[in-house]
Amino acid sequence: MGHLDFIFALLISFSVCLIATPIFGWLAKKLGIVDNPDAVRKIHKRPIPLLGGLAVFISFNFVVLLYIFYSDALNGQVLWLKNILGVCVGTAILAIGGFLDDKYNLKARYQLVFPILAIVAVIVSGIGIDFVQNPFGSGMIRLDQYQKILFWYDGFPYKITLLADLFTFIWLFALTYTTKIYDGLDGLVSGTTVIGAFFIFFTALNKMDFAQTDVAMLAMIVSGAFLGFLVYNFNPATIFLGESGSTIAGFLLGVLSIASGSKVGVTLLILSIPVIDLIWTVIRRLMERKSFSEPDRKHLHHRLLDAGFSVKQAVLILYTVVLVFGVAAYFLQDLHLTFAVAGGFALMVFMMLTAYLYRAKKLREKALT
Repeated sequence: MGHLDFIFALLISFSVCLIATPIFGWLAKKLGIVDNPDAVRKIHKRPIPLLGGLAVFISFNFVVLLYIFYSDALNGQVLWLKNILGVCVGTAILAIGGFLDDKYNLKARYQLVFPILAIVAVIVSGIGIDFVQNPFGSGMIRLDQYQKILFWYDGFPYKITLLADLFTFIWLFALTYTTKIYDGLDGLVSGTTVIGAFFIFFTALNKMDFAQTDVAMLAMIVSGAFLGFLVYNFNPATIFLGESGSTIAGFLLGVLSIASGSKVGVTLLILSIPVIDLIWTVIRRLMERKSFSEPDRKHLHHRLLDAGFSVKQAVLILYTVVLVFGVAAYFLQDLHLTFAVAGGFALMVFMMLTAYLYRAKKLREKALT
């Protein structure tokens, strides 16, 4: 498989999403599914249509099905047909749940149902994390030791692997909600997903033992779909991802990281800032005794705005952080970069950035008084 094959997949998914996005924007306006400004968290000037995630969903699945029926580029090396279908079913569940939430503003407990079902669909399809690198040293920790085969079908065993399935569930659930909460500025999640998928693409082709061309192809399709959407979503955005798109972004990045050989550490470093922001949000809301479903304006991207940066500047700063961490993950993976080192480095950067933003905000407030 040559480089032109990957570029072709990128261009197809990009083009499909470029066409589909205005259609779903029009549909969202017709159905009244729009995000109204509130001058606090939602700083856009006019109602912006949601349902952009459905355009990404359609684009991704259309191109994936196109390759399933007319090519073998996605099947048989690392990914099998049942794995890919599991991913497609998972994105469909998230798309349906996201549409319902954007339309009816579902309660938090009902929102949880769709990510859970989507992740279960992926696990049942056979995608899972069988081992992870030891975070405090060399070697691997195996998670597939406790398993029970339920039945065989079409030559494949369907089994419960307790630790592996549990770790996979937690990983995918965490990434799904990371991008959901991170989706606070025009183009932030869609652009971050493009960058993250590109680095997973390079990682899949840089495997020491063999290049995972099917995983790389899937990453290109993800990149193309979100890149096509980013044309309309970058500031000033004319359409938002909505619930479906913001959850599908993290879900697909999580799946790609597993398919590329349990590259959890690499993906964790690439998305370390939004992941740490999510963890800090959970800790902060526990300390403040606030509901996790209650929105606020204390995320890192909001602090960038409070420090005086424009939306474009804030998004470009966060893109740069993701790019730097992506380059670090790509070149350090062969040095067996551990979770502990990656997490410590990312936490240090996060704390330094937060301290700078806090100081900048105070100086700005002092200048205005």
